[in-house]
Amino acid sequence: MPAGVQGQSVNDQTGELSGRGHIEIDGLTKTYASDAGDITALEGIDFDIAPREFVGIVGPSGCGKSTLLRCVGGLIAPSAGEVRIGGKVVTTPDRRIGYVFQKAVLLPWRRVLDNVMLPFEVMRRPTEDDRRKAHEVLEMVGLSEYLQHRPGELSGGMQQRVSVARALAVEPSILLMDEPFGALDAQTRDQMNLELLRIWQESQTTVVFVTHDIGEALFLSDRVMVMSARPGRVQDVIDVDLERPRTFEQVEGDERFWSLRQRIREQLE
Repeated sequence: MPAGVQGQSVNDQTGELSGRGHIEIDGLTKTYASDAGDITALEGIDFDIAPREFVGIVGPSGCGKSTLLRCVGGLIAPSAGEVRIGGKVVTTPDRRIGYVFQKAVLLPWRRVLDNVMLPFEVMRRPTEDDRRKAHEVLEMVGLSEYLQHRPGELSGGMQQRVSVARALAVEPSILLMDEPFGALDAQTRDQMNLELLRIWQESQTTVVFVTHDIGEALFLSDRVMVMSARPGRVQDVIDVDLERPRTFEQVEGDERFWSLRQRIREQLE
C-alpha cells in the first residue's frame, strides 16, 4: 500500500488521490518514426501512482522505461493515450515535477549552492525565500558544509545528492529518477539508496524510480512495475510488503524479499 495512505479505505483516499502527486497513465502508447518503419516503444500502459508513493520500474534494455518517464514529465508527447497529474492532462514540462538522471549534470563552474539555485534563476529573479529553500534542501541531503565547493571537488555520490537537492528545491510534488545511481560503485550506491529513502520520507514527494537492479527496486519501492520487452507493456505489478523503515540487513534477511526478487527475475528472463 502506498506510503502515507496506510490504513485508509479506497473511499477514504478518493479526495487525496485527486491531489498533488497523483499520476494517472491511461492507454499510453509511444511510436517513433524511423527509416526502417515505425517503432513502438510503449503500448497501452495503464497505471496509477498515488500521492507520496514510491514506485520502481524495471524491465529489459530498450523496453521504454526512460520513454515512459519522459512522457510522464511532459518532455515528449504520447502517440496515443494520456498522462494526468492531479487530474490535469500533461502536455508540457511541469514545475510540479523534478528530474534526476543517471549523470548529475551540474554546471562545473558554479558552486554547489549556485547549482541548486539554478531552477529559480530560470523561472524568475531569485528571492531570499528561494535561497532559504536551497539551503534547506542542501541540509536535507547532508551537504550544508559544501555550499561553496564546485562539482569537481565532490565525489560521484555527493554530486548526485546535489542533483537531488536541485530537483527538490522547487518543492515538486513528483520526482522522476532515471537510473540515478547506475554509475556509482556498490558501496556508494547503497549509501545513496538509504539517503534517498530518508529524503523521500522527509519530503513527502511521489517518486518514480527507473533501475536495472531488481534488489534496488525492491528495497526502495512500495510497488514495482515490471515491463515487457519492446513494445513496453505492464507485465506485472509487485506489491512490496516489506516493513518501513528498511535496512539492508532486515530486507535481505526476509524470505519475502528473495521470493519477490526471483519472481521478477523469472519474468525478465
